[in-house]
Amino acid sequence: MKIIIRQPLYFSEIGRKDNQEDCIYPSAESVSAENRFFVLCDGMGGHENGEVASATVCESLGGYFESHQPEDGVMTSDLFLQALDYAYDELDKKDVGGVKKMGTTMTCLYLHKKGYLVAHIGDSRIYHIRPNTGILYQSSDHSLVNDLLRAGELTEEQAINFPQKNVITRAMQPNLERRHKADIYSFDNVQKGDYFFLCSDGVLEQLTNETLCQILADDNLSDEQKKDAIKEVCDGKTKDNNTCFLIPVDDVIVEAGDDSTGGNDDVIIGVESDVEHASEKEPIPTGKDDAKSTCKWDLSKCNKWVLMVVVLLIFVGSIAAFWPLFHKDKEKPSVKTEQVKKSYVTKKQKKK
Repeated sequence: MKIIIRQPLYFSEIGRKDNQEDCIYPSAESVSAENRFFVLCDGMGGHENGEVASATVCESLGGYFESHQPEDGVMTSDLFLQALDYAYDELDKKDVGGVKKMGTTMTCLYLHKKGYLVAHIGDSRIYHIRPNTGILYQSSDHSLVNDLLRAGELTEEQAINFPQKNVITRAMQPNLERRHKADIYSFDNVQKGDYFFLCSDGVLEQLTNETLCQILADDNLSDEQKKDAIKEVCDGKTKDNNTCFLIPVDDVIVEAGDDSTGGNDDVIIGVESDVEHASEKEPIPTGKDDAKSTCKWDLSKCNKWVLMVVVLLIFVGSIAAFWPLFHKDKEKPSVKTEQVKKSYVTKKQKKK
């Protein structure tokens, strides 16, 4: 599978903050349609050197991917974890021993020959959107408000103005006793016309999922105009730094000998950084029609069911064919029974 993208678009605004702690890779000057991986980080506000942390992780991950591209062209969770460990190591070197450790969120999109890999830590977000269909994937925030929502302690309406909305439960920080894990997922469901969207939480202060999907589904807007429309939602109203990547899919080509399907299958694998199956811990949010998903046939599974039915029919047929013989044997008295009967008749005649 070859995923061809158009020119990636971005914006990065300071909002009402004193400094910019968001960072992206590739940089604004070097990003192009040839790029295969994208990283967006948001330095932790209120912590010392948040901008240092976000820049370190962006540059470390990006630099590692540049120099360690997979030989078979497929980015796996194991390979990503090696890159993440390297980024943590580099972050450890930048520790200045402050009272509050610097830190950053991390989101990553990696396009490869079997689809794409996404990974995140914190509340910066990743979307895969199919215009006029909806959200195929949305990362689940590592945040206090999201934990409370999932536990049923907060409603969606209460979450909007929750006073601790910006408290995150995972971040990349230096010299931790136990490094925070990334959620890592891989998919091959990509089609021409799809969009990938990475953003810091500042963008989400004003931008709702519904508005994002409406903008990306507007056929009258160019990619640049769609990016501008998203930016306009944030401009002048967002307090936090607000940064995003908008990556349009121009085409998907299935090459000869490729065992991927170019968008006809769903999840290849979903794991967390401890290599547990993510699907066992947390369902992947999708905007797909569940009825269509459940009715989709897997040919290998179908063949197994057909084989089972055939074997069952042969078994039942065999029983039906031999049943008269078994039944006849049961009705026929045994040799021992005949001998008992003869003995009884003989004794009865002697008595007479």
